[in-house]
Amino acid sequence: MLSVRRARRADLEAMEAVYAAARAYMRRSGNPTQWGDTAPARPLLLRDIRRGEGYVLCDETGRVCAAFALCLGAEPTYQVIEQGAWKNELPYGTIHRLGSNGSRRGVFSCCLDFCRGVIPNLRADTHRNNRTMRHLLEKSGFRYCGIIHVADGSERLAYQLEAAAR
Repeated sequence: MLSVRRARRADLEAMEAVYAAARAYMRRSGNPTQWGDTAPARPLLLRDIRRGEGYVLCDETGRVCAAFALCLGAEPTYQVIEQGAWKNELPYGTIHRLGSNGSRRGVFSCCLDFCRGVIPNLRADTHRNNRTMRHLLEKSGFRYCGIIHVADGSERLAYQLEAAAR
């Protein structure tokens, strides 16, 4: 069974290994440019850890097998969305940098369950060529909302999972 905890500086090497494996998978599956050869870079991972936004998923032995960031509050690159609209403007969290080393199944579900427990209204974005992430988002109830552009100007497909009605 997978568990989620906040990432610590001591997890940095394990997180970098996770992202190296994820980049290799992305290249093999037709998405070589989203993270290139180095993203997410060490300074960004350190910032996530420092801000308390970085998380790791661990197996039963405590070994890190995946990592992600959950950022609460407005995402600057989401201010402008083209060819669509967000489902709502309620407070939200954004799932960023989800990567797995491929050793365990259920990483996305575990991440999503954790994130929904923190904030039920979630957003995410991914590269058009990231078929795996697009499939996981759509299968889990995220709805395509439009196109956003990240800081370097490149396009991403934007998704939102609305809070369940009470």
